[in-house]
Amino acid sequence: MSGKRKKAPNKVLTDVRIEKAAAEGSSLAHIDGKVLFVSYTAPGDLVDVEVYRQKSGYMQGRVINLKEASPLRVEPFCEHFGLCGGCKWQHLDYAEQLKQKQAQVCDNLQRIGKVELPEPLPIIGCDNNRFYRNKLEFTFSTKRWLTDEEVAAADTLQPEDRQGLGFHLAGKFDKVLDLRRCFLQGDPSNEIRLFIKHKAQETGLDFYDLRTHTGYLRNVMVRNTLQGEFMVVLMIAGEPTPAFESLMNALQTAYPCITSLMYAVNTKLNDSMGDLEIRLFSGKPYLTMKMPAYKEGDEDLQFRVGPKSFYQTNSLQAARLYRLAADFADIREGETVYDLYTGTGTIANYVARMAKKVVGIEYVEDAVKDARINSEINHLTNTEFFAGDMAQVFDEAFVQQHGDPDIIITDPPREGMHEKVTDRLLDDALFGGKLSRIVYVSCNSATQARDLQRLDSKYRVVKYRAVDMFPHTDHVESVVLLQRR
Repeated sequence: MSGKRKKAPNKVLTDVRIEKAAAEGSSLAHIDGKVLFVSYTAPGDLVDVEVYRQKSGYMQGRVINLKEASPLRVEPFCEHFGLCGGCKWQHLDYAEQLKQKQAQVCDNLQRIGKVELPEPLPIIGCDNNRFYRNKLEFTFSTKRWLTDEEVAAADTLQPEDRQGLGFHLAGKFDKVLDLRRCFLQGDPSNEIRLFIKHKAQETGLDFYDLRTHTGYLRNVMVRNTLQGEFMVVLMIAGEPTPAFESLMNALQTAYPCITSLMYAVNTKLNDSMGDLEIRLFSGKPYLTMKMPAYKEGDEDLQFRVGPKSFYQTNSLQAARLYRLAADFADIREGETVYDLYTGTGTIANYVARMAKKVVGIEYVEDAVKDARINSEINHLTNTEFFAGDMAQVFDEAFVQQHGDPDIIITDPPREGMHEKVTDRLLDDALFGGKLSRIVYVSCNSATQARDLQRLDSKYRVVKYRAVDMFPHTDHVESVVLLQRR
């Protein structure tokens, strides 16, 4: 009689001493020549671990017994810690988080880049390491995550008891963690989210089923400024109904701080909004983000941010990040700056008052339109922005037309710069020998390190510094100054 072979029980490792923090909120130890990644642990913990995945060079496991807690541990402040996919370093003292992020940048630049490095400047920490984000996105679901007690009593749950509005659970595309309080965005973000959920249930609006693609309410995006203005965008799966309009009117009345209330109809099988028409329900179709100018006495910069616009999600740290980039660039009067991967022109507009001219290049055409608007708002007449694939646009003809750059600032996406772009940065003939320094801003120091290695024959690293934009996560920005050899 044949049957299914029973799966062997997972291997258990005892008395594992955790060595250091790693990516994706894990920490690591070395066992028999393999790296063991363990989630929600801290350097110094002594733990027993159940191994649930084994590969040729590494293992992944979960803690089944914390035998000795690391002195670096602190009590997580959020009730959703351990379930929610964000803020995975809450259990680490913030000073230790900064230490681990600094080490991550240094390790990547040394191990991957293999370039000569000076001593790193100290990491710039975040003064407000809670409620620091200016943008969050939430998902409606008919199948929220249930506690063990709720699973045991599942037969007694009504359909509305299973509904949730919150973040996706890691590895479970159709499950949402119904949030009560999130510490990422300032008040009244939590109140607005809960109001929408409860009012939707009162008016009988269907939550979306992520598996069957049925239902009406799909997503909510909430953005805010440091001045307390909010933008709320709801994504729905059909045209507005009287019940939906009732919800929107109630939301507008309850929260006058919502100065931009919009919605979009999404009938696709995915939640991306880049190709959707965003419709204005009330207020303005944008928020205005303000940032202190680089030079004391100059007017604050203003950036118009629409529902699809990219803007650094930590407003206070964005100002510090751009100031650091400008410090490194050390722009002198009469110099021309190229801003590669300019996005909505935030860095370009930030440094424009110091330069003779700033030329920005960006792949997304709508972002370039925003960049031009932001120059107009700030009365800047020495900026030019162009849309196109960086590897195609940034060539000899482009430079001849717009002038040789003295300085290049580059802030590419996580995958770093295209090899054609780094090749052009090495081409002496392209810039007429004028290009003297490059400021490389990166959200991924691993791909940044790869690019530094490509540029090493002509440009040496003079300074580098990490900036913490996302407390309680392993993400960190890295800013490097390269100088021509």
